[in-house]
Amino acid sequence: MTNPQYSEAEALFFLGTRCMEQGDAGAAETCFRQAVQLAPDFAEAYANLGLLLDRKRDAQAAEIYYRRSIQLNPGYAQTHLNLGVLLANQKRFDEAEATYQQALALSPESPAGWSNLGVLYACMKREAEAAQCYRTAMELDPQYGKARFNLSYLLLRQGRFEEGWSCLEARDWYAALGSRLEFPRWQGEALTGKSMLLCYEAGHGDVIQFCRYAAVLKAQGAASITLICHPALQTLLAQLESVDKVIAYDQPIPTTGWDFWSPLLSIPYHCQTRLDTIPAQLPYLHAPAERIEKWAELLSSAGLRVGLVWKGSTQFENDADRSLPSLDVLAPLGTVAGVHFISLQKGAGEDEALHPPVGLLLTHLGAQLTDFADTAAVISNLDLVICVDTAVAHLAGALGKPCWVMLPEYKPDWRWLTERTDSPWYPGVMRLFRQTVMGDWSPVVTELVAALEKWQR
Repeated sequence: MTNPQYSEAEALFFLGTRCMEQGDAGAAETCFRQAVQLAPDFAEAYANLGLLLDRKRDAQAAEIYYRRSIQLNPGYAQTHLNLGVLLANQKRFDEAEATYQQALALSPESPAGWSNLGVLYACMKREAEAAQCYRTAMELDPQYGKARFNLSYLLLRQGRFEEGWSCLEARDWYAALGSRLEFPRWQGEALTGKSMLLCYEAGHGDVIQFCRYAAVLKAQGAASITLICHPALQTLLAQLESVDKVIAYDQPIPTTGWDFWSPLLSIPYHCQTRLDTIPAQLPYLHAPAERIEKWAELLSSAGLRVGLVWKGSTQFENDADRSLPSLDVLAPLGTVAGVHFISLQKGAGEDEALHPPVGLLLTHLGAQLTDFADTAAVISNLDLVICVDTAVAHLAGALGKPCWVMLPEYKPDWRWLTERTDSPWYPGVMRLFRQTVMGDWSPVVTELVAALEKWQR
C-alpha cells in the first residue's frame, strides 16, 4: 500500500487490532470501519470487522463482511473458518461444511479447522466422522486442547467414560482459581488423613451433579473436605454430610490450608468412574428441615403437586434449543385432572407464570425462592418435577424426587447419554423425554400428558 489513503487505512487497521487485543471492541470497530472507507479492498479489515460483529451477535452484518473479505482474498483460511462457525451456529449445516472444507483445502494442517469440522459433524450426529476430525486435530497438534475437549463430550455422550474423562482434562475452566492455590492439585494420590479443597466448575447443575464425589473421597480416607460453590448453592450444600465446610466463590478463599485441591469434574477421572460404577446412592442432598416445614405450610395439599421449569439460563450456549419458547408449550398439561402445578421458574420466563395458559392451574413461587435451598425445600414437598435440562433437573435427582426431563434433539448434553429414557446418574427417579424433530416440542408434551394421566391412575 503506497497510496497515502492506504497507509492511513493500514495504520487504522493495526490500531484496531491492538484495540481488539485489549478488549476495546467499540474502538476497534470504529478503526476497521474507517479503514475500509479509505481502502474498500482491504480484505483483512473486513474480516476483523466481521469477527467483531459476530461477537456482538449481529450475524447478518458479520456474514456480509466475512464474504466481502473472502471475495477480496479467498486464500485466507481463518476467514473461512470464522464464516463456518457463524453458519454452523445458524444451523446452516451444508453451507458450514462446505466453508470448513474450503478452509482445510487452504490449510490442511490446521488443528482448529479439523476441530471445527468435528464440532459440526457432532451437531449433525455424524459422530464417527466427528471423532476422526478431532483425532486428526490432536495428531497435528497434541497440545491443541479444544479438540481433545470436544472429543470428551462425544465420548462421554456415548458412555465411553475411560477415554472420555481423560479427554475432559483438557478443559481449563478452573484455571484462574487454581493458579492462586499454593498446594498441589490432586492426581489420584492416597487420601488417608488428607484434607481436600473441591473447586466449583461451570454451572449450578454441574456442582449439584458432582458434589456426590465428596462422599467417595471421604470413603477413600479423606480427613476433611471443603467445597467451593456458587453463592446460591452454599446453604444447600452445607447439608452434605461428607463436606466439612462450604465456601461461596464470592467469599475470601485462602490460598493455603489443604493438602490437595481438585476441580469437581476431575474426580471421576481419578476415581475411574465407568457407567456401571457411577456413585448413585440417592438421595445425596437434603433441603434444610426448617425450610421444608416452611414450604409445606404454604403449599396446597390438594391433588398431585408437580413442579415446572421451562427455561434455563440464557447464558448457556445451547439455551435456545434446550429451553421452551414459552410456558404456552406446556398448556396441554392442564388437561390432566387433579394436578396442581408449581412454578419453580427463576429468571428468564419467570413472569410468564403470572399469566399461565388457560386451564393450567399454576402457583408461581419463583419470585419467593431466594436460593437453591428454598428450591430444594419446595421440591421436597412435591410429587414430581417436570423441567427442561437445567440445574433443577439435577437438584430433583439429587433429592431422590421423581423428575421428567425434556431434552432437545439438537446437541443434548453429554450427561444424558444417547437414546436412553433413564439416567444412571439418577437411577429410579429420572425419566427422559427426547425431541425427535429439532425444535418441535409438541410430541414431547403429548408424551408428558400421557405419562401424567397414567401416573394419576
